[in-house]
Amino acid sequence: MEKGGYVLGIDTSNYRTSVALTCGNSIEADLRRQLEVRKGDRGLRQSEALFQHVKNLPMLFEGLGKEYTDRISAIAYSSRPRPVEGSYMPCFLAGESFARSLGAVLDVPVRAFSHQEGHIEAVKRYSGIDDDRDFIACHFSGGTCELLKVSKGEDNSKSAYEIERIGGSKDISFGQVLDRAGVAMGMDFPCGELMDSIAIAIKAKPARRRLTAIKVKGCELNLSGIDTRIKRLAEGLPDSSLIYEIFAELSSAIGKMLIQAGEVSGLTDVIMAGGVSSSRFIRRELEGIKNMRIVFDDMNLSSDNAVGIAFLGGSRLWD
Repeated sequence: MEKGGYVLGIDTSNYRTSVALTCGNSIEADLRRQLEVRKGDRGLRQSEALFQHVKNLPMLFEGLGKEYTDRISAIAYSSRPRPVEGSYMPCFLAGESFARSLGAVLDVPVRAFSHQEGHIEAVKRYSGIDDDRDFIACHFSGGTCELLKVSKGEDNSKSAYEIERIGGSKDISFGQVLDRAGVAMGMDFPCGELMDSIAIAIKAKPARRRLTAIKVKGCELNLSGIDTRIKRLAEGLPDSSLIYEIFAELSSAIGKMLIQAGEVSGLTDVIMAGGVSSSRFIRRELEGIKNMRIVFDDMNLSSDNAVGIAFLGGSRLWD
């Protein structure tokens, strides 16, 4: 096998079908297709997500172009949500099925990683953080709200990283808070990107305060309280001042979590991964935190994608 060949990455999360091609540190292709959710719904059943992935993957592969077929030296895919025992979601079976089948046909190595590791690698790859240096990773998405201490994985380990959860939400995620609020205001799911654009457009802080601060203790928080309060305030139409306040409270809570995590772990490097971490509002609010190097994505790699998975496949095979 020639070092430096193309690596095909496949990720089939609960929200998006993704395929990518990488070569070394270069992204040769990054194709994604959002899963369709009926208006008024706040997500998909696993069976429906799996069905849509099976339909989407052939279209994405066709978009790669036949010129890459003979250049693929390895395939990597997401096999589970997180690199912990018992982590499982049926939607990842679509990616596994296609990856293993293609690997057999092309006679190339196939490696499995977790969706969470792919998220972390996608942002870390261009961060400048040394591979041997421990760091904090925030995985904030539609289904995950975790603060993680991350170390390089052992060479003989099935996981790319050694990951220890040091904080996060005890109930629902930041992404769920945003999507539930947006749907209650009549927006189409997922709602985070549109809500973020509304919040960032407001230049002056609204005078009225309707939400109480989210309490953070020991890097942990609960979000069901603010979620319930938002439901009572949402009236079927977008409320820009309420949206601003939601993002302001979430940003404040994340800031508190990071400060506490830095005190507990002694680490100062922070990777912001997951769809919620792509928020321009949250980025603006967190950039003022002192004594911490908070790395945000500048290449549209925070949300679900297969780029990080492809990078991990190449690293594990050739580095």
